[in-house]
Amino acid sequence: MALSGAKEDARGVRIYEYLDELSADLADYISELSEASVKERGVFAIALSGGSLISLMRKLCEAPYSKTVDWAKWYIFWVDERVVAKNHVDSNYKLAKDGFLSKVPIVPSHVHSINDTVSAEKAAEDYEFVIRQLVRTRVISVSDISDCPKFDLILLGMGPDGHIASLFPDHYILDEKAEWVTFITDSPKPPPERITFTLPVINSASNVAVVVTGSSKAEAAHLAIDDVGPDCPLSSPAKMIQPTKGKLVWYLDKAAASKLEGTKYSE
Repeated sequence: MALSGAKEDARGVRIYEYLDELSADLADYISELSEASVKERGVFAIALSGGSLISLMRKLCEAPYSKTVDWAKWYIFWVDERVVAKNHVDSNYKLAKDGFLSKVPIVPSHVHSINDTVSAEKAAEDYEFVIRQLVRTRVISVSDISDCPKFDLILLGMGPDGHIASLFPDHYILDEKAEWVTFITDSPKPPPERITFTLPVINSASNVAVVVTGSSKAEAAHLAIDDVGPDCPLSSPAKMIQPTKGKLVWYLDKAAASKLEGTKYSE
């Protein structure tokens, strides 16, 4: 049995019955984007999130990708990070290092984590400075319709409340337009202090993939993806992911997709 949406539909939605299939297809997708970006620009600038996303990237650590991907051309960033020590259990850097980065030959100096010794405000300021320097040297492209960085790929998860990165419903930073990286000290989900890319930066990416699994996120996925009209909360961050010129793809398992309109099983 496979879900009829396992091939991408008009909304950019791909649905999988098994997580192993989702993980395999995600690895294919990332590897193809890496190859295309390296061929076009000589580098691949990718921004990661935390959560279950990292474990779903595990196939990239296996053959054939471990040998065929041009890892030396990868530059790693984080869409959001908790302002904790790098070895802290809540660190997105630690999660990615343990589950992915330590298993592939990425150049250590190409891994750009936040400064974990300063305040959230200073960490956001420092991280934006690093990104601006790399835009100047074209390690990261620049949007041709704004001054925003244009990452080759931004990978996101989504919470049951529809939050993405550390952009939470009804939070004032959803309206941030001037900064590339901002900070919060009142996250509704611990730990409270975080840095995060702003919506203009996420929506300037060449490619954005949102990876969502589990029935607890089915309602949020429905509100973000389906045209629900006035029923949709105006501040659903996931609904606000609308790349200006890039491509958006959703990777969902059948549980997360269970409330989507028009989904069904097929042999």
